[in-house]
Amino acid sequence: MVTSEDQPATSAPASTTLANRYGGQKRALSRKAKRNIGIAALAAGIGFMAWISTSLNTETVTFKDIGYSTTDATQAEIDFQVTKDPDTGVKCAVKALDSKFAVVGWKVVDIGPNPADATADGGRTTVHRAVVRTESLSVSGVVDSCWIPDADK
Repeated sequence: MVTSEDQPATSAPASTTLANRYGGQKRALSRKAKRNIGIAALAAGIGFMAWISTSLNTETVTFKDIGYSTTDATQAEIDFQVTKDPDTGVKCAVKALDSKFAVVGWKVVDIGPNPADATADGGRTTVHRAVVRTESLSVSGVVDSCWIPDADK
């Protein structure tokens, strides 16, 4: 009879250390790599700040549709508000649409400078109504776009 003491020892399976399983330790970044990353981050930050400062200095105009009404098949009234610098004149294109979203009326509206005390925000936001002649019955009216005429030159 053979006992466990008489049997030869079996060899252990291959070494399964953590380094073999997951790879060795990662190398730390060199001093030169850290410096280059810092320089790139600083340059990106300076570029971002320059973009922000120049974009804030450009004149902008925004608009918001408020409502519309259809008087008859030949006319629509479109109410909208415009936010801009009070000293700047703008132009807004408004359009009347039919039930299939086809344009049945179009008009460019001139909006002049606002008095500074016209509204609570110092004259920046004003409300306007445009009367647009239509080819057929309109079911909606919207502002297509607004722009500063002198900015085109």
